[in-house]
Amino acid sequence: MAFLKFNKSELVNLSYSLKREIILANKTGAYSNTSIVTCNTRRYHGLLAVPVDAFGGFRYLLLSSLDESLTLRGKRFNLGIHCYGDIYEPRGHKYIVDFDADPVPSVTYKIGEIVFRKTIVLSPDTNQVMLRYELVEAPAKVILELKPFLAFRRVHDLTHENSEARTAFDPIANGAAFRMYEGFPDLNLQLSSSASSFKYNPVWYKGVTYSDEMRRGFDCREDLWVPGTFETELRKGESIVFSAAAGEPVVPAGLKRKFTAAVDKIGPITSFHDQLVKNADSLIRLNKGRKQIVSGYSWGYTGLLRETLQSLAGLTLYGKNDPQEFEEILDNLIEDEPERLTKRTTQVEAPLYLAVTLQQYASYTGDVKHVWAKYGDTLKSVIESYLPGVRAEVAMQPNGLLWAQMDGVALTWMNAYIGGRAVTERAGYQVETNALWYNAICFALANDRKNSAFSKRWAPVKELIEKNFQPMFWNADLGFLADYVDNAGQHLELRPNQLWPVSLDYKPVDDEVISSVMRVVNAELVTRRGIRTLSPRDVRYKGVYEGNQLERDEAYQNGSAWPFLLAQYCYASFNMMGKNFIKRAEWLTEGFYEDLSKHGVGCFSELYDGDPPHEAHGVISSAMTTAALLNINWLIEKYREE
Repeated sequence: MAFLKFNKSELVNLSYSLKREIILANKTGAYSNTSIVTCNTRRYHGLLAVPVDAFGGFRYLLLSSLDESLTLRGKRFNLGIHCYGDIYEPRGHKYIVDFDADPVPSVTYKIGEIVFRKTIVLSPDTNQVMLRYELVEAPAKVILELKPFLAFRRVHDLTHENSEARTAFDPIANGAAFRMYEGFPDLNLQLSSSASSFKYNPVWYKGVTYSDEMRRGFDCREDLWVPGTFETELRKGESIVFSAAAGEPVVPAGLKRKFTAAVDKIGPITSFHDQLVKNADSLIRLNKGRKQIVSGYSWGYTGLLRETLQSLAGLTLYGKNDPQEFEEILDNLIEDEPERLTKRTTQVEAPLYLAVTLQQYASYTGDVKHVWAKYGDTLKSVIESYLPGVRAEVAMQPNGLLWAQMDGVALTWMNAYIGGRAVTERAGYQVETNALWYNAICFALANDRKNSAFSKRWAPVKELIEKNFQPMFWNADLGFLADYVDNAGQHLELRPNQLWPVSLDYKPVDDEVISSVMRVVNAELVTRRGIRTLSPRDVRYKGVYEGNQLERDEAYQNGSAWPFLLAQYCYASFNMMGKNFIKRAEWLTEGFYEDLSKHGVGCFSELYDGDPPHEAHGVISSAMTTAALLNINWLIEKYREE
C-alpha cells in the first residue's frame, strides 16, 4: 500500500511494532490478526480464528502462531517471537528489514546473505489462511522449518495444558490434521510441496504472555500446544505455500494458484477511498448464505441491531454502491431481531435508527415510494411499540416524549459498566432518543396515507413533541441541550447526544437552538479523531483511554472521542453552511488517513483518546467508524457537485 508509511528503522523496536496490528477478515467470519512482527499481544490475536457452528457460531482460535526457522550450512536462525512474562524469546523480529501491506501483509527478513519473505493471505470465502514463503536471496539451499502453535479455544478465553486435549494427528496430503477437542472442526496443516515432511514431537509451550492484556490487568498467560514441525528445502528464487484450513483438507497442488487468486481478488489499493471500501467489504459477512454486518474486528459481534442500522448505508451504499446488498442485510436484520425492534431492548434508541437508515436509503436512491412500500409497516410497528404497556424499559408519556428507565441499566449506546454499575445510566427523558422518536414519527407521517388510522393517531403526538421537546431540553443560559431530564430536572453535562436533534431530517428544535448547540459542540467536543463524549471542563472527564479495566471503562464514554459521531456533526454542519463546510469536513477526515499505519494497519479504529495526540483504541476495524467516514465522503462529494 504505497500511501502507508512505516518507519523501517523502528520495525525491530518492539515498542513501535507491537502497537501496530494487521487484520485480515473474510466472508465466513474468519480472521487473521496479529502484530506486524507476528508476535501476538492480545488474546484475540492468531493466524486463524473461525466461527464454529457447534458452539453457537462464536469464533474460536485454532492456529495461534507459526514459528519459522531457517538453516543454512548447519547454522539455524529462528524467526519467531513470543513473550514469556517480560522476556521475548526467540527474538526473530531483529531480522526484519521491511513490512509491506500492499495489498496483503508481507514481512521481509535479512539474515546475512539470506533474504526471506513471508506473505499472509486469508481465503475470501473459506476458513483458510495461507502463508507464502519466498527465498529471495541465498548462497545455497536453505532448510525451512515451521512450528505451529495450536490453541483450539474461544477468542475471548485462554487455554492451558490439560489431559482432555487430543494430541494425536491424522496424516493428510503434504501435512497433518489436528482436532484437540470434540465439536471442533479439523485443522488441516499442509504445504504445497510434496517434498515436505512432518515430524511429530508434541510439547506444551507454557506461559505464553500477551503484553496488551497484561498492561490492562487481565489474565494474560496461556499454554499452547506444539505438535511438531513441518520441514522442506528451498533454493534461491523458490517459494512454498503453507495452508491452515478448518474442515476438509485442501488439494496441495492448487495452493499456489489459490494464493495468487486470493491476492488478485483484493485488487489494487490506490487511494484512501479504496481502503475504506476494502474495509467496508471485509465487515460484511456471509453467514450460512445470509449477509450480516460484523460490528468490528477482532472481537466485535455479528448482526447487532444498533451497529447494523448505523453502519448499513455507509458500508453498502456510500462505500459499495450496492442497494441490493443494503436491502438484503436489512431484510435479514428485520427477520432476526423482531424482539428488539418491537418488544424489548436495553438500547432504547436503537430501533428508532431504522427511520434514519430508511431516510438514507431513500435519499441515495431517490425512490422513497419503494422504501416506504417495503419497510413502512415495519417502521410503524416500531413506533407503536413505544406506546405505554408494550416495552418495560421505555414508554411514551402524556407529553408525547419517551421516558426510559430500568434500575441499574444503561439504556442507550452509552452502556459502559464498572463492577456491575452503569457509568452513564441516564434514566428519564434522553435527548437523542426523543430526537430519533420525533424523526421517526415525522418520516412515517410524511409517507403514510394522509387519512390512515396511523396518521390520525400519530399526528397529534407529533404536535405534542413539537410543543414539549425544546422546553424540556433547552437551557438558554448555557446555550445547549440537556443530555437527559429526570425528576430532579435537567442534567447538563455537555455530551454529543444533542447532535441528533440538530442533525436529523426532522428536527424538534428551532434554528436559534441549532446554531447555539453547534457553537458549543465546536468549542468543546470536536477533535480531529471524532467527537468527545464529555466536555473537558467536566470533573468526570477522562481524556485518555488507558490503564486497567476500571480506568478504561471510566473513559469509554466520559471523554473518549468517537469517530462515528462525526457523521451527525457533519450532517448538521452541512445543513448550516452548505458547500462552505467542505474544507472543514475534509480536514476532519484526513487525520484518520494519517493513522492508517498505526493501531490497525489500513483500518479505522473504534475510538480515540479525547486528549491530543488522540491515540486509537478499541476494535481496530470498526463498522461504524468505516461507515461514518464513507458517509462524510459522500456528503462532501454531494455538496461539491451542488
